[in-house]
Formats: sequence, C-alpha cells, structure tokens
Amino acid sequence: MSRIGKIPITIPEGVCVQLRDKRISVKGKRGELSQSLPPALTLAQEGDRLVITRVGDSRSARSLHGLYRALVANMVVGVADGFSEELELVGVGYRASNQGQRLDLSLGFSHNIAFQLPEAVTAETRMEKGKNPYIKLTACDKQLLGMVAAKIRSFRKPEPYKGKGVRFVGEQIRIKAGKSA
Repeated sequence: MSRIGKIPITIPEGVCVQLRDKRISVKGKRGELSQSLPPALTLAQEGDRLVITRVGDSRSARSLHGLYRALVANMVVGVADGFSEELELVGVGYRASNQGQRLDLSLGFSHNIAFQLPEAVTAETRMEKGKNPYIKLTACDKQLLGMVAAKIRSFRKPEPYKGKGVRFVGEQIRIKAGKSA
C-alpha cells in the first residue's frame, strides 16, 4: 500500500466536495477545481474525510495511488487557503509592475516583457528603494501557479557569475568564480 495514498484527506469547514462517476469537484471560498480519476482508483467520502483506494494491485495502479491522493489534497487546500509563490528580480534597472492581469517586466532587454496572467492567478508587485523588486503570485490551483512562476522565471534565469535574474525568494544560486587575471 502506498504510504501517501492511504492517508485520508480531511475536508475543512466551508469546502464542498462532489463525487460523480470518476470525477471530483471541490468548491471553496477561493474557487472551484475538478479532477477526473483513472479507472484503477476509487474515491469515497466518509463524513469529513476523503479516502482513495486502489481497485487492483497492478504496477500502474500502485504508481497512481499516491499521485492522485496528493492532487486531490492540493485541490482541497487550494480552494480553502490558496497557494502563493514569491519571485524577486535581482539586477540593476530590473522593474516589475502590474495592471490587473497584465504583468509588465523590465529585465534588461531592449523592450519590456508584457505577460498576460491566467484568470485564476493574481499578482501583486512591490518596489521599495534599496530592495529588489518583488512579485507575489496567488492562486487556488497549485499546478497552474507553478507553471506561471516558472514561465516568469524563464524570461531571465539567474546567471551563475553575478546572480542577476528572476529567482524565487529564498532560492540559493551557486556563484561561480570568474576568470583569474
């Protein structure tokens, strides 16, 4: 039995779960998410808990058991509390601003980068004197949030000599030594 897959998922107050066929829909104060389950897994609601079990003991069923338990648990946490990612822009002249769902980034290229955020993701930018520009992304869908944060980071990845670029807050960049004179 999967160690992750056998842990029941507790449903917090204010979250509504609907099970139809092999599809689960979760609704909360932050939004609504849905996921379909593979035929090798079954989902049952027991009071305020969700339990995912395997139909068979095949290799594919065992590999999907923990994965889908984690996906459903992330859906429940996402609609209840939400997820957030924080990015910082390290470099001279790097700037970030947002107007609604449009993120405008100045990353040292000849033109600014205008990035359109998905509807489910909200952005907050902050620029203070003496500190690096800061972007905070929030969403209820953990997978979508990670994809958007990775896309923004890919515009200017941190380089290994000076560490300039877009990085996650708290990310450690291994700095290489420059050439010796």
